[in-house]
Amino acid sequence: MAKIVTAVVGCGRLANNVHLPNLAGNPDVELRYAVDIIEERARAAAEKYGMKGYFTDYRKLFEDKELRAVMVITSNYAHYEITVDCLKHGLDVFCEKPMTVNYELSKKMAEAAHESGRTLEIGVCNRYNRTVEIIRDKIASGELGKVYAVYCSFRSFRSIPGLGGEFTTKAVSGGGALIDWGVHFLDLILYALGFPKVKTVSADTSGLLGKDMKAYTYKNMWAGPPDYNGTFDVDDYVSGHIRTDVGAAITFVGAWAQNIGEEEMFIDFMGDKAGIRMDYYGAFTEYRGENGVLEKINADFDRPPMHNTETVRFFEALKTGEKTRNYVDNVLETMRLLDAVYESADKKREVVLK
Repeated sequence: MAKIVTAVVGCGRLANNVHLPNLAGNPDVELRYAVDIIEERARAAAEKYGMKGYFTDYRKLFEDKELRAVMVITSNYAHYEITVDCLKHGLDVFCEKPMTVNYELSKKMAEAAHESGRTLEIGVCNRYNRTVEIIRDKIASGELGKVYAVYCSFRSFRSIPGLGGEFTTKAVSGGGALIDWGVHFLDLILYALGFPKVKTVSADTSGLLGKDMKAYTYKNMWAGPPDYNGTFDVDDYVSGHIRTDVGAAITFVGAWAQNIGEEEMFIDFMGDKAGIRMDYYGAFTEYRGENGVLEKINADFDRPPMHNTETVRFFEALKTGEKTRNYVDNVLETMRLLDAVYESADKKREVVLK
């Protein structure tokens, strides 16, 4: 079978560290074009992976009638325009998370996919995290009993990325710690619980530690160095409580930065038969009590690279027509939830979702 001719739009850190190596190693893919608004990044990617060409304007891709798929790995604000344009030109698209910068645009993106008849998948990679898959199976089989509560923490000491740049500029990113880190945690929770509908959300956000950029003290900065002439108008802290239609309440606390010198990256799934603490970067520990015995089980198992699995499934879906777990319609509830968190924080009240 012929390889699927593919282009990558956005050749920054994520593309170079994750997506380009995965695509290059996929026997179903012909990497033909690299696109980036910074020409040197596009040229470097094209040369490294032996691509046919590179551009700074993604619209030039539409001239190649053999092109089948596009990977959109750009800044958040550009996801919508590029993805919808590619769909309208008959291309299948993989778009990195978050879908867009808000729920309304995300719905329009999904509608564009439906109207085009093309495949659109979203890069919520933890759905292919083997740890998450096992926890989802345990919940679905009833091993944990009734899951009545989920608690997650995604907190770090001083980890604001690229202070003053695109990560901390709301017009570009759509938000801060919530839309950058929280989307991963909340999405995998919804997936593990079997896609429940969100009923109510009560949340708070703040952006106090990064507000005075020159006073912000740190050891290192991912996506840095800081741009003190730039903008910081996003959340560096978020907390909230979510009620769902399956009875499981979700409580979360997240921080890019805090004045506590500890990192917490875990999720607790609490059932009336057993509970699980998931290490975000690893496996999980299961706790249960039966027949007078309290048990603690440290799970250990092979964890294939989730980003690569996600990529493989996308290209398999292009051949089979399958709507995978990352199909656009299966990610809309996550985007609706993120919007509700921000709305609740802005209005200082609980938000009820219909």
